[in-house]
Amino acid sequence: MDREINMTKQQERIYRTFLYLLLFAAVAALSVIVYFAYWDKIPSTIKIRAGVEQELDFKVPVSGEIYRVDDDAAQAASLPDALDQRQTKAESVSDSVKSIHVDFTHTVKVKANELDTYQMNLKLFGVLPYKNVDIEVIQDKLLIPSGIPIGIYVKTNGVLVVGIGEFEDGDGRKVSPSKYVLQKGDYILRVNGEEMENKKQFIRAVEASEGEDLILTIKRNDEVTEVMVKPECNQSQNWKLGIWIRDNAQGIGTMTYEDTDGSFGALGHGINDVDTSMLMNLDEGTLYKTEIVGITRGTNGAPGELTGYIEYDSENVIGEITENTTAGIFGVCDEEIAEAACYEPIPIALKQEIELGPAQIICSVTGVPEFYDVEIVEVNLERDNVNRGIVIQVADEKLLTLTGGIVQGMSGSPIIQNGKLVGAVTHVLVQDSTRGYGIFIEEMLGH
Repeated sequence: MDREINMTKQQERIYRTFLYLLLFAAVAALSVIVYFAYWDKIPSTIKIRAGVEQELDFKVPVSGEIYRVDDDAAQAASLPDALDQRQTKAESVSDSVKSIHVDFTHTVKVKANELDTYQMNLKLFGVLPYKNVDIEVIQDKLLIPSGIPIGIYVKTNGVLVVGIGEFEDGDGRKVSPSKYVLQKGDYILRVNGEEMENKKQFIRAVEASEGEDLILTIKRNDEVTEVMVKPECNQSQNWKLGIWIRDNAQGIGTMTYEDTDGSFGALGHGINDVDTSMLMNLDEGTLYKTEIVGITRGTNGAPGELTGYIEYDSENVIGEITENTTAGIFGVCDEEIAEAACYEPIPIALKQEIELGPAQIICSVTGVPEFYDVEIVEVNLERDNVNRGIVIQVADEKLLTLTGGIVQGMSGSPIIQNGKLVGAVTHVLVQDSTRGYGIFIEEMLGH
């Protein structure tokens, strides 16, 4: 009998322990779910305008401290004024104050008078480490929304390798001289010390080798190195390396904005090579006038496109491309284009100011820039892909009739909300042509 009682108590202890473990696992799982559900509610970098009191209304149960970031370390001094929704005016923070407390359960108002950098150390529910957030105080900006179509020509810095292949030599054997030596995406900068400006020059250099080893200076993953390769003779008695190469790219897009200093931003994404999908290493680039001559309507599963007519001559040059980045292409406009701007400068909208709801885009599907109604349906404040921070849906019946929604060639079309420049259209959702992605304007300006 005693043995049965002891066994029963032991079973109860095991059962109780199991329930505790199950409860602990459930609480841990719930905590992880809650943690990641809140993770993208506050971006890792918040930009605020200098000299302007602004609201940060994230509505998440996190709190923490704001510190000023010096060159040496994050420490006290010259902190921004701050208050929460329940206060009536910003409390003055003296230089002796080490930090100020913020609680994003409520609306937080901040104001910093000078360009500077701060950091927030935040905790979820005031206990769990959440994230460190950088605060950048920036100069307020006015930009001219554009929406004009642009022809794009870019030349690579070096010769881009877009593929490695094989061919038959004079004896009928299949050879691949560059296999295991070069890779798709390499840029060939020099051959035996001679700069390679274009693919014709490179082909001549290989032909002139007459089969002797070549020392190629290449750029691979941002690192410059040297490799040696031996050309082979094909059946036509030409010396070859067995690679496909490219030295330029062309296309059309849309200009997003012109700055008052004559600079511009366009596309909202970089120019990637069509074969390697890698961002092209820019040597020089030119903008050309272009005329939209055709529209292929988009349908679900089949993106449409704008067809443009471009004459690549000096009379049609409207600007110089100086940068090709993941956030777009940037450069300087000709004065003629700057003077012919259709719209007046407007303020920019920072990430935290964007709202779900009505907005507009500007594009030139009919030949001239026009406003078209859209809805902002998602705002992703924290996303690895900077080109997809905004999701819009076309609501304008005229645009839907013309294009079916977002189509290729509209990349860079400005997104306007509440009289502010929000960002630019970047991609269409392939399975729903009425929807597209956009990039925040602050990402383009921060390139």
